[in-house]
Amino acid sequence: MTDSKDAAPAGGNPVAAATDTRTAADVVTPALVARLTRGVTGSGETAGHTPFTGEVLARLPESSAEDVGAAFARAREAGRRWARVPARERARVLLRFHDLLLDRQSEVLDLIQLETGKARLHAHEEVQAVAVVARFLGRSAPRLLRPRAHTGVLPVLTKVTELRVPHGVVGHIAPWNYPLELSAGDALPAFAAGNAVVMKPDTETALTALWARELLVGAGLPEDVWQVVLGEGPVVGPEVVARADYVTFTGSTRTGREVARAAAGRLVGSSLELGGKNAMLVLHDADLDKAAAGAVRACFSSAGQLCISIERLYVHASVADRFLERFAARTRAIRLGRSLSYGADMGSLASARQLETVVRHVGEAVAKGATVVAGGRARPDVGPFFHEPTILEGVEPPMAVCTEETFGPVVSVYRFDDEAEAVERANATPYGLNASVWTRDGRRGRALAAALRAGTVNVNEGYAAAYGSAHAPMGGVGDSGLGRRHGAEGLLKYTEARTVAQQRLVPLGPSFGLDDAAYARVMTAGLRALKSLRVR
Repeated sequence: MTDSKDAAPAGGNPVAAATDTRTAADVVTPALVARLTRGVTGSGETAGHTPFTGEVLARLPESSAEDVGAAFARAREAGRRWARVPARERARVLLRFHDLLLDRQSEVLDLIQLETGKARLHAHEEVQAVAVVARFLGRSAPRLLRPRAHTGVLPVLTKVTELRVPHGVVGHIAPWNYPLELSAGDALPAFAAGNAVVMKPDTETALTALWARELLVGAGLPEDVWQVVLGEGPVVGPEVVARADYVTFTGSTRTGREVARAAAGRLVGSSLELGGKNAMLVLHDADLDKAAAGAVRACFSSAGQLCISIERLYVHASVADRFLERFAARTRAIRLGRSLSYGADMGSLASARQLETVVRHVGEAVAKGATVVAGGRARPDVGPFFHEPTILEGVEPPMAVCTEETFGPVVSVYRFDDEAEAVERANATPYGLNASVWTRDGRRGRALAAALRAGTVNVNEGYAAAYGSAHAPMGGVGDSGLGRRHGAEGLLKYTEARTVAQQRLVPLGPSFGLDDAAYARVMTAGLRALKSLRVR
């Protein structure tokens, strides 16, 4: 797939030279589509498109309500058998998947690029993230899921064991922006915990999810344990939520509220990662070159279509001009491209809808007095949905870009004089997903991080340090969602705790001839003794 030969607008971002001339048709062949969709339950037809050209990429099965029901029936039957497989054997499947993913990454990098429009390096971020999660779960899940002994009400006499039991069938609704990480990456802990999964990926990025499913089946996952259904979100999504024993969703806050209400109405749990308006703070002592390079990664990776990317940048007034000079120069040098090879620094937006939001936010801000420091224009010379990475200054309410999530390559810069003021302004949003602090003083950076209202905060990095550390939980607060992925919490949410208590020798009630009053006295003395002995 080659880049446009049209000249870039004067002063616009350069276009990366194409080093791979393959087209979408060279990669997404009818044979590949037939192979990947073999396990999809669907009686209709839908289609996915490539943002690089806007053309149809593949024709795919479309699932009806009856198809969703059939997928759940198969998943329940297969899931019961999968739950009986020892956790250590389930973990070995994930470790084999890890190796296959790294060995065959070029295949999925092509698909991610064609379905999302990303630059290849940003597609590789997904491979990295999924490999890290697979390794973490493969090594840690058996330990985290094993039965645990607890102190009983009467030590020694009461034996208590906590079991972890899978929910059954997890309904997973995955978005389009990270089609490998937010499909396979979120499904792996569900499988490790012993669940089956019925997934509805976004139709536009379904091939990536289906490729991951095929790879995991090749690693040893029983085929029916992972079911995929396709179709319009408002049609298929509610059918998935209505049948699931647990629901996971990544997407907009508005839709997330609907998913949460539907799950709560059935008294099943849910985990939701929703929107963000993430802030980055550059303190007066920050290394400005490193901060500028970090801001480019934090703001413009995947063309800003990342829930944890930075959209608000607060810079100490004493260094603001020097920082902006460095940041703007790096932003203007970003190479746009749509080749299936490394070399481009930023790819396309995913759709006309995403482009419209970016153009509207930038245009309204400029009309109301904001200044474009860098970028600011759509780039149809490169592809139909390309937009330059854009820095705005002078953004104020009620400009939409000030408070609404843009989900594109746009960042607004604000100056501050006092760190407490910067924290207050960063926290002045209903969202709370991710944040970033840049300083040479790690201790102060960590102190400010603790004051920022966000599920993850990175010091001297934009988002990748916290997100990539799969041993630690990641998620949002407020309008950014509930629940966590990664870490023990990200695995154990796919289970129910079951407590088994065995009472030995004496009952928990009057016995051995004690009347009620005597039993109460004995228990009172015993409780005092346990506290004195520092028994927990």
